[in-house]
Amino acid sequence: MVRTRFFRVAVTGSLLVLVGCAQPSANQELSSPRSALAQERQQPGASEPIPVDAVIAKLGSLPVSLAYVGTTQPVQEVALRAQAEGQLLQLSVDVGDLVNQGQVVGQLEDSLLNARLNQARAELAALGSEVARAQAQVSNARAQMQQSRLQMQQAIADADRFEALQQEGAISAQAAEQARTTAQAAEQAFEAAEEQVQTEMRAVDVAEERVVAQEAVVAEAERQQDFAILEAPISGSVLQKVAESGSLVRAGEEVIRIGDFRRVKVLVQISELDRSQVAVGQRVQVNLDAYPGQVWQGEITRISPAADPVARLVPVEITLPNPEQQLGSGLLARVEFRPPVPDAIVVPQSALTISPEGEASLFVVGEEEGQTRARRRVVKVGEQVDGQVEIITGLTAGESFVVRSGRSLQDGDAVSLSVLSEPRPEG
Repeated sequence: MVRTRFFRVAVTGSLLVLVGCAQPSANQELSSPRSALAQERQQPGASEPIPVDAVIAKLGSLPVSLAYVGTTQPVQEVALRAQAEGQLLQLSVDVGDLVNQGQVVGQLEDSLLNARLNQARAELAALGSEVARAQAQVSNARAQMQQSRLQMQQAIADADRFEALQQEGAISAQAAEQARTTAQAAEQAFEAAEEQVQTEMRAVDVAEERVVAQEAVVAEAERQQDFAILEAPISGSVLQKVAESGSLVRAGEEVIRIGDFRRVKVLVQISELDRSQVAVGQRVQVNLDAYPGQVWQGEITRISPAADPVARLVPVEITLPNPEQQLGSGLLARVEFRPPVPDAIVVPQSALTISPEGEASLFVVGEEEGQTRARRRVVKVGEQVDGQVEIITGLTAGESFVVRSGRSLQDGDAVSLSVLSEPRPEG
């Protein structure tokens, strides 16, 4: 992405160029006929004050700005993908059409999906029959167990009765022993019948688990059948048609792309040196080459926590309101950040002179023994923007300094203030 920036020019270098400029400074003679000094100018003389324009130093701020370029994008862009394989029978939208979320925009051929669903339902019915048969087997096993219980109870009663008769001598010991053997056999038959019931019940559980699993298969087949209907995932404009009617699409392949243009975002890559000058929620100004003369107010909505380790650039996202959807994607956007700047003394470039060694100075006006004089004072300069220079040290608010003079000034020269000069505060 192309990147531009209003670099903060080093003031000292810029001011060196100003030494040779035609614009009159505090150490140059005025040439403009509009200056009030043109009427007050006097011939040079040792005792004649030099006419000057003077102003009062005030706190102000430089209109510092950072400019970058980016490209407009929809605030949200989503691809509608086929969730099942099939032939695209119909696609009812085209590029640029507006769609609403949930709107049907296409239809896939669904005969294969229907066949899968019918097969799944048939298998579910067969498994349901298996459950019914297993439950019938449980009923039969329980009936057999009940019959075995009755036979066991009768055999135990007969064995007890025969044992009593044998003790009375009414029957032989052999007959009593035979009754006990029959009772033991009846007990074993009952235990086997109980185990059979448990086996048949486990078979029912297995059959029912198969039914549950097959029901999930049927539900999935029904869900896949719904995939044949293509619906818009979001509201927006159709950006691209990837597939055409009649083409074969596979699961996961794009059919169309939709963008939401109710808001537009611009992504710019800013220098890591400017990272501290921007913050989420900060207002920015955006100009679009497609709409010359119009200005949009945007807001920083996202700042990436990771900078490019090679280019040292930080991605910043700006969002613009676009209620009428006037703005589209792919437009060149010029973004101007205006970071907050602390107040400082700001003076015109014309008030400064630069020595061959690069030392900046200006003339401060003050009263000395009843005479107004100009004293050269060395200052430390900071940022320079549009002919205004920040003074870091050497000048305080409220002091009067020369911005133009009738002729070259020297330290300690007597001066007279023009009618354009700002009056000095009393005291």
